[in-house]
Amino acid sequence: MSRFNLSRWAIEHGNFTRFLIVLLMGVGVLAYLQLGRKEDPDFTFRVMVVSAYWPGATAREMEMQVTDVLEKKLQETPNLDYTQSYSKPGESQILVVARQQARGREISDTWYQVRKKVSDIRDQLPSGVVGPYFNDEFGDTYIAMYTFTADGFSDAELKDYVDGARNRLLRLDGVQKVDLLGEQAQKVYVEFSQRRFAELGLSLDQLSSALQGQNAMAPAGSVVTNTMQLPLRISGDYDTVHAISELRLRGNGHAYRLGDFARVYRGYEDPPVYRIRHHGHDALALGVVMAPGRDVLALGKSLHQEVGHLQDELPVGIQVTQVTDQPKVVDESIGTFVRSLAEAIIIVLLVSFLSLGVRTGLVVALSIPLVLAVTFLAMWYLGIDLQKVSLGALVLALGLLVDDAMISVEMMARKLEDGLERIDAASFAYRSTAFPMLTGTLITAAGFLPIALARSASGEYTFSMFAVVSIALLVSWFTSVYFTPYIGFQLLRTARHPQAHHERFDTPFYRWLRRLVSGCLRHRRMVIAATIAAFVVGVASFALIPKQFFPNSSRVEVLADLWLPEGSSFARTEGVAERFEAFLSKQPDVADYVAYVGGGSPRFYLPLDQQLRFTNFTQFMVIAKDLKARERLVDALRRELAGYPDVRSKVDRLMNGPPTGWAVQFRVSGPDERTVRGIASQVEDLIAKNDPLVYNLHDNWHEPIPAFRVDVDQDKLRLLGISSAQVRQAGQTILNGSVIGRYRERNNDIDVVARQPLDERDNIGVLRDSYMPTATGVSVPFTQFATARPVFEPGIIWRRNRLPTITVQGLVPDGVQPPDVTAAIERQLAPITAALPDGYSIHAGGAYEESAIAQASINVNMPLLVIVIFLLLMIQLQHFGRSMLVFLTAPLGLIGAALALLVFQAPFGFVAILGVIALSGMIMRNSVILVDQIEQDCKSGLDPWNAIVESTLRRFRPIALTAAAAVLAMIPLTRSEFFGPMAVALMGGLIVATVLTLSFLPALYAAWFRVREPS
Repeated sequence: MSRFNLSRWAIEHGNFTRFLIVLLMGVGVLAYLQLGRKEDPDFTFRVMVVSAYWPGATAREMEMQVTDVLEKKLQETPNLDYTQSYSKPGESQILVVARQQARGREISDTWYQVRKKVSDIRDQLPSGVVGPYFNDEFGDTYIAMYTFTADGFSDAELKDYVDGARNRLLRLDGVQKVDLLGEQAQKVYVEFSQRRFAELGLSLDQLSSALQGQNAMAPAGSVVTNTMQLPLRISGDYDTVHAISELRLRGNGHAYRLGDFARVYRGYEDPPVYRIRHHGHDALALGVVMAPGRDVLALGKSLHQEVGHLQDELPVGIQVTQVTDQPKVVDESIGTFVRSLAEAIIIVLLVSFLSLGVRTGLVVALSIPLVLAVTFLAMWYLGIDLQKVSLGALVLALGLLVDDAMISVEMMARKLEDGLERIDAASFAYRSTAFPMLTGTLITAAGFLPIALARSASGEYTFSMFAVVSIALLVSWFTSVYFTPYIGFQLLRTARHPQAHHERFDTPFYRWLRRLVSGCLRHRRMVIAATIAAFVVGVASFALIPKQFFPNSSRVEVLADLWLPEGSSFARTEGVAERFEAFLSKQPDVADYVAYVGGGSPRFYLPLDQQLRFTNFTQFMVIAKDLKARERLVDALRRELAGYPDVRSKVDRLMNGPPTGWAVQFRVSGPDERTVRGIASQVEDLIAKNDPLVYNLHDNWHEPIPAFRVDVDQDKLRLLGISSAQVRQAGQTILNGSVIGRYRERNNDIDVVARQPLDERDNIGVLRDSYMPTATGVSVPFTQFATARPVFEPGIIWRRNRLPTITVQGLVPDGVQPPDVTAAIERQLAPITAALPDGYSIHAGGAYEESAIAQASINVNMPLLVIVIFLLLMIQLQHFGRSMLVFLTAPLGLIGAALALLVFQAPFGFVAILGVIALSGMIMRNSVILVDQIEQDCKSGLDPWNAIVESTLRRFRPIALTAAAAVLAMIPLTRSEFFGPMAVALMGGLIVATVLTLSFLPALYAAWFRVREPS
């Protein structure tokens, strides 16, 4: 009984095959229309922020009393990678970072453990600590952001309109949440002269008690009858701000109305802590987060329509502007890649038609949409969206997915030329090459296996490359053995004048090729030695290729970070922002800009390196008119900010891949802060002296901040009946203001703040001249029990894993790769590193560290890759020697990859590394088919020498055609900043490897098995 032949079965059951083609094409089109659209692939943000506040504490007190207590407990968290924290006066922020190997449910369980463990020790924190608070939605990305500016409306009135807009947007299908950003907290201020207050015999406690006593919410009981229960309601709550000014107080035997000696008015938090400015005007913003699994383009249309209706309904004077539009970016990005995909399809079709002829090329052409349709169906089923990586993977796969179809149809055409019947010719490829092709396909897919197994953020980011390419390759193999033979059976005809085998390979070209292959066999040692030498040179030349983690994004936004000296006031920070806004308003390349004063931009782009809140920090998001304008704008912004002597700035484009921060980073850690400071100074000095490429060099501890230390005589305080807590509260009230009650209005709960007028609280001398009420009711000046002196104290203290950590960081010029500069500096730091005391360390950070982590996650799976490939080779070839022979051809692609990267000056980044690894699978695919053909020829009776030569001639055309299709199909990818280096490496590697497969492999085979030329 003959073996089952799938190709013959497909032809014999033509009705079912036709039905299956139509069905798969139809559902494939539907699946494509249903696929989600995104800008970037999803990856998990393994960061949670734990915040705590202790008003009045110094940075050192925050570090020791709050940060250290929390970090000590957080170190018990499962799946923890490290903690990183900073302590500032009155504020502690701890970044809890989970291990990169953690996935899905592990991450949510980790954040639950963080909350649980911190709650367990909450009572160990000092009295007066506010929080801790938790933010594990650090990775929420706003697909659209809208600013609302008002002319002729108060901030409170504007907020009411923005709240209404938020409620409407929340009702749209596909919206998960809408955040209100930039809101200024409302306050009710009670401003009075502290001296006048003391003269009247009043105290702050008295004012606070009176406010809270009248406005407190407490049950008043109810009247219960046999049939009814009537709750008792007591009036007196403040229903207007004016009612607060009517409050009566008693002092020195008299009753006073609060409004007679104090100004009571409604305002906003002063000074602010965070503000959004759009085109120089204060603004509120709405950020829209899309629900998982939704189509961003469809939601973008819904948002556009709804916001259009909102603008029409808002009163004149309120302007809505969309400042970020991810649906538009996604539409343009997908359109670019779809055009690249279409170009690649055209290129592949031209290769097929020109090399195989019209009819034969048409068979290959008809297989492409079928493979793509089934691939789209599989992507839809597996939840793989259309985004930057998956679309690039489709273009990459296109050059590979026609390989099997070309081999199958080329063999069918050859058998028809030999005179075989159509059904025999169509089914011949299944008998002879189906399983070698399957093995080759699996080996090619296995080349992408390290991506799938990489337990890192970078591996997660690029996972869809493995998934899409593997799906496309497996579908293409099935198509080549099932649908392609059927299509070929329908379109191709038996040759009228059959050619003998020797006639087909007796053309001038094949005679030349036969001499070349025979020459390689005769001079096998020379060929092998030359190939090894080329391989060594290729590997060594990688040292000359610039290293890169991930390339810049092709988006037009530019981020400009402005850091003022530590301790700068919000007013000073805002003043610098206004100066920079004036410059931006005159730039012809600027389409729009938004300033985030006191913090960083909300996450409008998934890989954004998001900044936390800092009073001395402003981040500008500047939108250029196009990519060329973006490059001009980057230069213009850097030149302008160079003229701000007290501002440390960073202007950069958006980056692809996981965020890395400053270009060059070196972390110095150790138990003693002074020693760490000394080592960090050495590192900074060495970089400044030895590496002129690094500029804007600084450390993240910045400079100490000035403060006033008030020394209090505790003996005098006790005699006067005053506590230190009362002194602190009095100082807070006099200089900044103290919360003394709450004012409820509809759904708002507003602080009532007591403070002095601005002219009595704008300098430290005010405190010296102020009066403090005593236990006897007599007020005494502060000078009787306290003296103030200026001091310097740390403005910010950074720690990593509970150790003081200073990061020396800087920038490099455009065109210089940060990993290259970091690696060179790390070598120069070797003497300092070798002399470090026990417990101290210097670690490179930023893109260099992330690249090393990503590379390690790939390398750790290389042994598994070797095992899988060797297992596939043994299954197919059933011979260890032949399997090893094929395996040795895997690294040959490095020769061409290195040459191409050097010629085109393309950087060798993480994506290019993945391409070079995958290249080995593509090379072995051709090798295994050639070696299998040699074995078949040997079994058919040819001597080994002629079997090698004739098999190489027979496999030359399909190997050359598939390589040409793959190389040419990648041309559109070379324009992509993200995939360009990988495409260059693959193209160069495939070209050289194809030549070596047809020359080096036969020579190696002859040497390996000691094949001699017959006499």
